[in-house]
Amino acid sequence: MPPSEVAGQTGKAPRVGLFATCLVDLFRPQTGFAAAKLIEAAGARVEVPERQTCCGQPAYNSGDRADAAAIARQVVAAFEGFDYVVVPSGSCAATISRHYPALLADDPSYAHRARALAEKTFELTAFLYDVMGMREVKASFSGAVTYHDSCSGLRELTVRKQPRALLASVDGLTLKEMKDADVCCGFGGAFCVKYPDVSNAIVAKKVAAIEDSRAETLLAGDIGCLMNMAGKLKREGKNVKARHVAEVLADMGDEPAIGEGQ
Repeated sequence: MPPSEVAGQTGKAPRVGLFATCLVDLFRPQTGFAAAKLIEAAGARVEVPERQTCCGQPAYNSGDRADAAAIARQVVAAFEGFDYVVVPSGSCAATISRHYPALLADDPSYAHRARALAEKTFELTAFLYDVMGMREVKASFSGAVTYHDSCSGLRELTVRKQPRALLASVDGLTLKEMKDADVCCGFGGAFCVKYPDVSNAIVAKKVAAIEDSRAETLLAGDIGCLMNMAGKLKREGKNVKARHVAEVLADMGDEPAIGEGQ
């Protein structure tokens, strides 16, 4: 449902439930604050349900459907009352919007509720650009950035133009596209734990592409990918900072980068 219709029915701005994600909560809370700031700037009201936990993606990707379904039911119950659910992560947003309906399809109490939640769940930049019609932000950032397209956001949710379009409105920012921006960084959740040598080889190629772009800052829409790339950049002594795209769009780009002071 478009935000204008939601507002017309309720007489108020759309009510958004912010699904913060585990990694944002544990490692990068400023990304959550940036997401809330952007959603409010777009004209919606933001709430962060205390009942939220993990989206269940680790269990789901590992084949543990029973635990993943139990977590999914908890997420559905916590968020189904909102007009929209917004997630600063392509992988978590894809889990809810693309996989919950199939995961709970045989549960008569939750099948329709999972489908309804899936239809109103969006990755952050897609919500801002596609749903709320945001075309510019009030932010400034000095320097060149390059953008990594996270696998789930790009392939499952077709998030590509939205972050770039919004970044184009940031005063002082220059976007330098890296080679193979749409190629995996090697994180893949449990993949980097199960196959560390393969993961390291993949992220090594990604770091080389980042360096070749000549950008001083790396941006992406998933904290997991950013932590993986930031770690490799730091180990190789590369002077490239990593940030979630929401932090730059929300004019919070002067805060410590991922991995700094940690």
